[in-house]
Amino acid sequence: MKNILVGIDFSNSAMTAMRHAVAMALKSESTLHLVWVKTPGAEKNIEENSNYLADVQAKLNTWVELCREESPKTPVNSIILEGKVHNAITEYAKNLPESIIVMGAHGTSGFEEGYIGNNAYRLINSSDVPVLIMRENIQINRDLHKIFVPIDTSFETLQKIKYAVQLAKMFAAQIVLYGVYYPNTPDVRHIINVQLRHAEDMCEEGNVRYVIETEHINHNDVCNTILESAKNYDANLIVIMREENETDFTASRNMRQILSTCSMPLYIIPNVNAYTVSR
Repeated sequence: MKNILVGIDFSNSAMTAMRHAVAMALKSESTLHLVWVKTPGAEKNIEENSNYLADVQAKLNTWVELCREESPKTPVNSIILEGKVHNAITEYAKNLPESIIVMGAHGTSGFEEGYIGNNAYRLINSSDVPVLIMRENIQINRDLHKIFVPIDTSFETLQKIKYAVQLAKMFAAQIVLYGVYYPNTPDVRHIINVQLRHAEDMCEEGNVRYVIETEHINHNDVCNTILESAKNYDANLIVIMREENETDFTASRNMRQILSTCSMPLYIIPNVNAYTVSR
């Protein structure tokens, strides 16, 4: 991780996202990029206020100074882009080596329509880099101590382990490898056990603390079961894949449910390279 891009709309949730990004930059010695996007809808504000963009830059400069107060040695850039929010931010991130995107989420019970509402969902679906989604009510001063990683039957699921290991090393956190037996059949249990052995090897190789837990799920409400389990394990980050594979509980048909109900930060990894698992 070398570059951390933070989507800024000057909301409380964006402030929370920025402060978490500063904490990550401190641990990883990354560069911070605070990004505001001039959307087509902003044209009216610009027409009515000739100083509009200058005011935006002044606000960005204030946020840059806040970052430097918390982490004086962290390089911080402010950027104004133009276009649709999700397109502008993902394209910018794509050109930064080893980058991630951090976005705030409005509200406490779900995404609202607006800058960080549908845009966050579109950004997640189009991003080639990991996306960390933060809610404004998350405790800023609580260090990352337990990372919850659901393991399903898809081949791609193990891609998320390397990102979980990276964060665990930064924050001396523990990883919870959570095997999801769904549907609860002998074949699925066998595949999950194989996946867990691979995940365990990756944690051992990364020299991070981990535990292995499993859940037999015999109903269709898989998402809520997993999110409730993460809460019960006192995790404060969930790492999931953005996958299209219907064997994965985070397939697109369930993504909105996860985003709208999860009460802790979500680290969403794009499915870039298939990871083959021996059966």
